Amino acid sequence: TPEGLPVLLLDALDLGGEPEGNPDVEVHGENLAYVIYTSGSTGRPKGAQLCHRNVARLLDATEHWFQFGAHDVWTMFHSYAFDFSVWEIFGALCTGGQLVVVPYWVSRSPEDFLQLLRQRRVTVLNQTPSAFGQLMNVPGLYDEPLALRAVIFGGEALDPERLRPWIDRWGDEAPRLINMYGITETTVHATYRPITGQDLAGQRSPVGVAIPDLGLRVLDGALNLVPVGVEGELYV
Repeated sequence: TPEGLPVLLLDALDLGGEPEGNPDVEVHGENLAYVIYTSGSTGRPKGAQLCHRNVARLLDATEHWFQFGAHDVWTMFHSYAFDFSVWEIFGALCTGGQLVVVPYWVSRSPEDFLQLLRQRRVTVLNQTPSAFGQLMNVPGLYDEPLALRAVIFGGEALDPERLRPWIDRWGDEAPRLINMYGITETTVHATYRPITGQDLAGQRSPVGVAIPDLGLRVLDGALNLVPVGVEGELYV
């Protein structure tokens, strides 16, 4: 044994054969689904703990906007240490769609990523604005349309003016361009805002309306509601 440690050979053990059925494990909505790091916008950096109910309600509450289904092809572009990946993974698998896991080096090469989008006929693309900005600069992007029906932005502030080349070429309906603001503790997304040509040269990162089962309040330091036009902090 190496360094005096016993070696356990699992193949040599008689475990009674492989099980033929699914594990008999009862899962409740309040059971933990995942723990994921958050940088601390609501306090100190920590591992946020999210339950199955949170993921299910996110998909249920946004279904009327997106109608995701078996016809959709998603990319898992982001690291699973970033909560945008929760939307990508479960958004695809819980609605019967196809999930294409993007190799690391492809995610770092806008040219290769564009080729993947064409080859796999991706319909749902989730991007930070900075990553999408790199994709918009790839030669050949505007030569022929992609299969995309929705581009969903998150993770960073969005400047709509930077989407001008895309909207000038493809418009704002096919695919739809959606900005979604959220925090890790509320399960990825909290707001929804379609971006149109009218938003170009307008306000920076319009966050839109609350997902229907959530409430938003802008409060001051004493947790009082602030008047329209007065700065405050957004509470979900």
